[in-house]
Amino acid sequence: MKKLLFVSLCLMGLVGCKDKPVVNAEYVSPAPVFCEDSAYQYVAEQCGFGPRVMNSEAHEECGEWIAEKFKSFGLVVYDQYADGKLYDGTPVKMRNIVASYNPEAPARILIAGHWDSRQWADNDPDEANHKTPIDGANDGASSIGVMLEIARQLQLAPDSNRVKMGVDLICWDAEDNGESGSGNSSSWCLGSQHWSGFRHVQGYRARYGINLDMVGGHNTVFYREQYSMMYAPSVVDKVWGSARRLGYGKYFSYDDEGGAITDDHLEVNRGGIPCIDVIGSDKDNGGFPKTWHTMNDNIKNISKETLKAVGQTMLDVIWTEE
Repeated sequence: MKKLLFVSLCLMGLVGCKDKPVVNAEYVSPAPVFCEDSAYQYVAEQCGFGPRVMNSEAHEECGEWIAEKFKSFGLVVYDQYADGKLYDGTPVKMRNIVASYNPEAPARILIAGHWDSRQWADNDPDEANHKTPIDGANDGASSIGVMLEIARQLQLAPDSNRVKMGVDLICWDAEDNGESGSGNSSSWCLGSQHWSGFRHVQGYRARYGINLDMVGGHNTVFYREQYSMMYAPSVVDKVWGSARRLGYGKYFSYDDEGGAITDDHLEVNRGGIPCIDVIGSDKDNGGFPKTWHTMNDNIKNISKETLKAVGQTMLDVIWTEE
């Protein structure tokens, strides 16, 4: 059962988001205002189910909640169920959740992120926690929180500012249960591996994809990940350019390229769709955020400001796509 039920966002909170000033007053984006309070609430609600580890009741219940939430925003939801195996042979029941806006439109873009959480806090400074599951507030839930708020804004847009193209919001399952330190890259990203071979719609194509990962942490910066630069440099330029125009350059850095990271975007690229990874790094020390695979990856360490920077950038990318 759920550990905690969170109430819906109050009307006052939603109105407050509409009145917040633009970061860069010199650029007028056609996109609506991304409400970071709303996205934060969606992250908190996911964490309220408990760790979303494979084969758990929390995982099953949260998956239902995510799907129903997308449906409540008017999107068409495709459930992609599959059987998989973890690197240690454990069988798992996977569920990719695909929420499609304007599903009949031939021109489409894809925004994605994983919704499961890791069942081992094996990077925690306290070795006693290494077999304890984590909430995955940043590593998993933050991406879905941003995507749910994107879906809400797509629905709320007036007819005069409706997005004409198709947008697919894909929630990958079984991303975060790979074998750490082994070099066994195929043990990660099981949900996107399955989708790459078996699309939710036969013959599915998209112009490009953007994968979101760890997009809600404090002191976060997003570097241009190396596989993204190899497979889809023009998409990197598009996203980083939107962020700069909006005034979020301190989050989306041109100073350095990030490392080459095994993540769900690789499977999308292998499936023939150019896709980038917007993945958080620690601003001071580089590498993954300090909360990565630790017990501290919880709602207390989620930054509304980071959610806002990523979410507003995604909306600008969507609304400026021709």
